[in-house]
Amino acid sequence: MSTMIEQGASLRIDNCGKTYADGTRALAPATLDIARSETMVLLGPSGCGKTTLLRIIAGLEVPDQGGRILFDGKDLTKLPIERRNVGMVFQSYALFPNMSVADNIGYGLKIRGTPRAERAARVAELVELTNLSGLEHRRIDQLSGGQRQRVALARAVAIRPNVLLLDEPLTALDAALRERLRGELNRLLRTLGITTIYVTHDQAEAMELGDRIVVMSKGAIAQAGTPREIYFAPANRFVAEFVGAANIIEAAMDSGHLVLPGGRQPVNDTGSRARVVAMVRPETIGIVAAHASGLTGIVDSVRFAGDRQRVVVRDAADRLLAVDTPNKTRISVGERIGLSIAPDSIRLLPEEGQ
Repeated sequence: MSTMIEQGASLRIDNCGKTYADGTRALAPATLDIARSETMVLLGPSGCGKTTLLRIIAGLEVPDQGGRILFDGKDLTKLPIERRNVGMVFQSYALFPNMSVADNIGYGLKIRGTPRAERAARVAELVELTNLSGLEHRRIDQLSGGQRQRVALARAVAIRPNVLLLDEPLTALDAALRERLRGELNRLLRTLGITTIYVTHDQAEAMELGDRIVVMSKGAIAQAGTPREIYFAPANRFVAEFVGAANIIEAAMDSGHLVLPGGRQPVNDTGSRARVVAMVRPETIGIVAAHASGLTGIVDSVRFAGDRQRVVVRDAADRLLAVDTPNKTRISVGERIGLSIAPDSIRLLPEEGQ
């Protein structure tokens, strides 16, 4: 298989907000820099502004006054979508049912006047790259959902776009297929090297595909960072609770310890707050004998989850704690256990409003 490295463009979103005529603010002014070849994932619940931001990048929406979109430093804010050289894949795929796979992939090249031989070579290369070999002459209605998704992606990148925009392209697929195609999509994006903006509400997609993730809430950016930064060092309570499973603990502080119903838990803290809100991921909590820990609780429930088991513990903190343990750990409901938490596994969250 040949390998195509297409760098795309660097992208700057400069102070772009969106307020509609009726006064509804869909997006607070946002500024982001996306490097050439980077995959940036916009992650958040429905209505958080991520699709509005994608549409502004595409040229389908105009930002509020003062907002700008720049590709490689060139201001494209006033250019319509057809002059921005962007590739787009929507949830619906929007494929042409009366055309073959090959004709769908080559459509953008044809309307740009690309010579037939060059177009055919480009289509053949993308058919191979997207694992569609042997399907070139099939009609779209003869394809599976996963095959249609690949055709839509191949069509979007055939024109060698400066920026590739993907709006929840896997949402319509079943869970098992979505997981498999996520891996294929990740491989394809790394091979192509196109600057990509990917919109999703699915954390697993964001974690696997994103070089960086922008978590959005209520029309604003809550945090931007690498997947590891977002997961281990959330900037606020919303990010902590939205990305991955999280135990949120409210507690008094005393001499570098959380004062909890089940005991005292040391933390790495240099602040002077009397009360704090802390986050602990379930997989960072170990279960030990009650006498071997300064923090204990009672097993409230145990749920087998295949590759692990989720143990819910009461009386250790101000609310139930979730603990992920190896699937062969023997533990009983009602048993008093000790909890082992490394101080650097506890993230103290900023006070609301900070």
